[in-house]
Amino acid sequence: MNKATISKHNVNDYAMTEALNTVCGNLLFTGQQNKTILLTSCTKGEGKSYLSMEITENLAHRGLKVALIDADLRRSNFTKNYGVKLGGEKQGLAHYLAGYCKLEDALYETDIDGVYVIPNGRYVANPVPLISGPVFADLMKTLSKEFDYVIVDAPPIGLVVDAAEMAHYCDGTIFVITYNQTRRRELADAKEQIEKSGCRILGGIINQVTFEGISSKKYYYRYYYTKYGDEYYSYKSRK
Repeated sequence: MNKATISKHNVNDYAMTEALNTVCGNLLFTGQQNKTILLTSCTKGEGKSYLSMEITENLAHRGLKVALIDADLRRSNFTKNYGVKLGGEKQGLAHYLAGYCKLEDALYETDIDGVYVIPNGRYVANPVPLISGPVFADLMKTLSKEFDYVIVDAPPIGLVVDAAEMAHYCDGTIFVITYNQTRRRELADAKEQIEKSGCRILGGIINQVTFEGISSKKYYYRYYYTKYGDEYYSYKSRK
C-alpha cells in the first residue's frame, strides 16, 4: 500500500474539540450499520471538506480505522488544503473507477494512525458514469468490510448530482449547513434528492454560527458550539 503524509493540521481549541467529540459521539450512536457516511452541502464553501477531515481524525483518535474519500472529481482542493503528499504513482478515485489501477494503488495509508485516504486522482468533466456504476458500489462494500468507518467528502448536492448518485451506495448522509445563509428551499431540495437515493439522513452540522444569533436557551438545550478562525460551528443532533 502506498504512503501519504499530511503536513497541514488544524489546531483546535477546547471548544472545537468538544464539538467534534459531540458530532462523532452522535455518529457512533447511530448504530454499527452506518459505516459509510457521506457529507454534502447545498453550496460550496460551507465547510464540508474541513469537517470531513476533522471527523475522520477524531474517529481515528478513538482507535478506529477510517478511510476518507475525496469524492469531488470535478473540483477539489483537498491535497492542497492539507498539504497531502502522495507516494507511488499518485493515483486516486478517478483512476480506480475508470479501471486504470487497483484499489491498493488508490488507497493511501497516512502518517496519522488509523487514517487512510483515497484522493480524487484527477479532475473529470462528467464523473456521473463513474460514480453511478457497479465499480463504485463494489468499492463501498469492500471498504466497509476493511474499515470501521468510511467518510465520503462529496460535492455540494445543490450544484451537481454527484452526491445523490454516491449516496445510493452509502449508509447515511450528513448535511453541512451554513447558519443564516443556506436557504430553506435549497435544503429541502437537497433532502429530497438524498431521500430518493434511499440513503438515510443522519442529521446536519450547522456552521458559521455567532453566539449573538442564538438565544442562550438554545445554546444549552439544542446546539453545541465551537469556534474556528473568526466563525463558530455547531452541531444539531436529530431527534
